[in-house]
Amino acid sequence: MSGIYIHIPFCKQACHYCDFHFSTSMKRKEEMVLALAKEMQMRKNEVQDDVVETIYFGGGTPSVLTIKEIQFLIDSVYHNFKVAENPEITLEANPDDLSDEKIIELANSPINRLSIGVQSFFEDDLKMMNRAHNSAEAKKSLAKATEYFDNISIDLIYGMPGMSNEKWKANIQNTLDFGVPHISSYALTVEPKTALKKLIETGKVAEPKDDIAQEHFQILVDILQENGFIHYELSNFGKENYYSKNNSAYWLGKKYLGIGPSAHSYDGVSRSWNIANNIVYLKSIEENKLPSEKEILTEEDRYNEYIMTGLRTIWGISLDRIQTEFGAKYLNYLLKQSEKFLSDDLLSIENNVLKTTKKGKFLADGIASDLFLINLN
Repeated sequence: MSGIYIHIPFCKQACHYCDFHFSTSMKRKEEMVLALAKEMQMRKNEVQDDVVETIYFGGGTPSVLTIKEIQFLIDSVYHNFKVAENPEITLEANPDDLSDEKIIELANSPINRLSIGVQSFFEDDLKMMNRAHNSAEAKKSLAKATEYFDNISIDLIYGMPGMSNEKWKANIQNTLDFGVPHISSYALTVEPKTALKKLIETGKVAEPKDDIAQEHFQILVDILQENGFIHYELSNFGKENYYSKNNSAYWLGKKYLGIGPSAHSYDGVSRSWNIANNIVYLKSIEENKLPSEKEILTEEDRYNEYIMTGLRTIWGISLDRIQTEFGAKYLNYLLKQSEKFLSDDLLSIENNVLKTTKKGKFLADGIASDLFLINLN
């Protein structure tokens, strides 16, 4: 097994672009922490022979938890599962939660990696996104965090309305100035049922433009590669030995167990997901019922997942693996579908591995969808 993901479904306020599952009411936080621990106990037999290599607190905003609550959940992992000697333990955190005292407490806890949701160092961007922190808090938290943590990742968002290339370059430079070894960066996307969608529909915010996002992406790739970062996944850049072990395991198709409302799990042959409703989740766990649904992945599902995750990474798609795992029909189909992308220099084949080229990286998800197999029979 690779990892355990723990979903903390609470946020101080709702970011305008976010469609993840969370609540802005904290009144059930203590009850939720106990339920998360109980779910681990209920599911420990699912992975009894596997070793947990990573523990990841995601959300939501995991940094709203107290140190005592974080330690309790980590202890619960150790109590119920076999854990590797030096696991990667990541906490997603918002700058406004990272007071000097909180950072020092976290440094004295088993947490050994911070993923800090900065998104932008500019005040107008943060207000447009309805982030809970301001620029000064972002810089202050990073200055302190880098004193106590070696393994830090920063999140940045590009392609925002009104963001010039110069402004985007300034965001990247501000990040580099803190010397962090990992950066995750995403294009601003407009999801249904979000505040951002309504703001665009009412004309209060301009719609993001794909060509601007693509230009920002290329700027990011070029600057980070010049500064020693390896572009190991479409949205992730790490210095050597600082890739996210948790996320890399997901892209490489390893097993993981998702704990908490809306969390997903994967065991190699099936996928399950918990209900995205805090009240229903808490009631089900109290009644010793797992509030989840499950699907057995078909051969086509597994092929399509490998195509999607493989194309997003530097590891690409092994044609030998396609042949061995799925057979000649799948391999021939993949090679046929790839022809136009190979001729357009969006894909390349090296050492029998299919990868995106520099030109094709930004288009990886769209290319993957054209390589998906719907029905080969």
